[in-house]
Amino acid sequence: MEKELFKEIQASLPQEPGIYQYFDENGRLLYVGKAKNIRKRVSSYFLSNNGHTLKTIELVQKIKDIQFTIVDSEHDAFILENELIKNYQPKYNINLKDDKTYPYIIIKKENFPRVFLTRRKINDGSTYIGPFTNVLAARELIDHIKHTIPLRTCTLPLTPKNIEQGKFKVCLEYHLGNCLGPCQGFQTLAEYNESIEQVQHLLKGNVKPVITNLKTKMLEQSNNMAFERAAITKKKIEELENYQTKSAIYIKQLHAMDVFTISHDDDQAYVSYLMIENGRIIQTHILPLTVPIEENIETILSFAIHYFRTNLNSRAKEIIIPFELTEKVFDVKYTIPQAGDKEQLLALSQKNADYALRDWKHKQALVSVQDPKYNEILEEMKQVLHLQNTPNHIECFDNSNFQGAYPVSAMVCFKNGVPSKSDYRKFNIKTVIGINDFASMKESVGRRYKSVIEKKLPLPQLIIIDGGKGQLNAALEALTELGIQDKVTTVGLAKNIEELFFPGDKKSIILDWHSEAHKLIRNIRDEVHRFGIQFHRSKRSKGALETGLDNIEGIGPKTKELLLLHFKSVQKIKEAKQPLLAKLIGEKKAAILLAAFAK
Repeated sequence: MEKELFKEIQASLPQEPGIYQYFDENGRLLYVGKAKNIRKRVSSYFLSNNGHTLKTIELVQKIKDIQFTIVDSEHDAFILENELIKNYQPKYNINLKDDKTYPYIIIKKENFPRVFLTRRKINDGSTYIGPFTNVLAARELIDHIKHTIPLRTCTLPLTPKNIEQGKFKVCLEYHLGNCLGPCQGFQTLAEYNESIEQVQHLLKGNVKPVITNLKTKMLEQSNNMAFERAAITKKKIEELENYQTKSAIYIKQLHAMDVFTISHDDDQAYVSYLMIENGRIIQTHILPLTVPIEENIETILSFAIHYFRTNLNSRAKEIIIPFELTEKVFDVKYTIPQAGDKEQLLALSQKNADYALRDWKHKQALVSVQDPKYNEILEEMKQVLHLQNTPNHIECFDNSNFQGAYPVSAMVCFKNGVPSKSDYRKFNIKTVIGINDFASMKESVGRRYKSVIEKKLPLPQLIIIDGGKGQLNAALEALTELGIQDKVTTVGLAKNIEELFFPGDKKSIILDWHSEAHKLIRNIRDEVHRFGIQFHRSKRSKGALETGLDNIEGIGPKTKELLLLHFKSVQKIKEAKQPLLAKLIGEKKAAILLAAFAK
């Protein structure tokens, strides 16, 4: 990624803890990193080469996309980074092919269990947490446990018989307050196991029960006039409160879950998705969606859930959501949590969705103020394209389809050199069958400017048709039929070498690649691609929602609903026998259905 391009996106990076991911031009994950401040950490890769290794320089040259996930603390960032590295093993990260080379924190299965670091994970009934790719972070956890929860560190065989026979004496750790002396029976096994329970809370990132327990102990010590011990306990409480490790990254529930939240305004929505497996976040995603006027926010979230679960092959049987939905995935539990780990996951997901929307609004606010530099760029465009008027209002069209299926067109609008997203338009192609880009372009251009004329809206000074001479001629036909072909300048933009065609011209105009006018045209072209692809994916995913009963002539919505309510899935309907189908929907409709399935 070039420094100039990074500077453009730098302001959109959050100044909060989290993880960042670097992707190459093919969308492959190159690197995952963690940071106290995402913006500062990521900026250090691009704005200075001082001290960078050859490997880091090579990495930076390959970066084409940056994604991030905000979390609540450095500890959460560490755990999430660890999970993503283990799951995807990016080329420029530590390779985790052999987990045994990385440390675990073990709660040893023995009388009065010890808690310590180990690099050997064996099937001995002990509890292992990890592995940790950062040894220092693992040691930090052990230090916090040692400083706040008194446990033994010796290897003495503390069997009930040995303790009863008085074989052991307390050591220095007891006198320092780091151990409560179970070796001499000063602490019972039940009392010690309460401390182990506190350790488990701490390792899960749940410091509240540990702090509550210490506060109770401090009050008892104070009431018993043991003020020195109370002061030590107070210091432990302060250390835990500063540690701030309440983690939504690592939870107790081990079954797979999907977490979805949405943040939106009138025009734009962002859906945040967390994929949970074995109590850990293993994937995070943000999906931007344009809010259609006719659809409510529940419908949009339902669509996003289907989109993510289909494209990422999620089979989780529980979905965490912020509000009730009417459209639900069959045989999946929907939960709206009010407290606990699931509520923490929901809050983390919502934090990322809210940030994405705030960032979008910030960018919209910035582009709404006319930058004087665009006046010069637009004047340059007027000169190089030999236009009569300065193109303060530009509209650009592009087609999209997949093997002839779900054909759509998209139009983006730039005013004074910046996107005017409220003027963007999407077109479902209605009159064209199969792959016919020319006819599709004619339909979308015709519908757009027929609407403009009827609503008495201003025409653009420049129309850009993405696709070359064929699409340009098709668009010109539509403008001619509307009688406005001479009222607006229309050009075609060839996709291969980015040359501009005017109607009837044999030679194209090839702009200087480094000119500001060319950069603006490329930005407009890239924006219409992004907008069109997003719309096309949306339509394809919605097409995937079709039940398999759609488009069967003679089988209406009520019949489909009745069948699905009874059989629960299309596959079971296909496997049903004729007598049962006839009993439910009648012999005539049963015959229609069986004939359609037989094709």
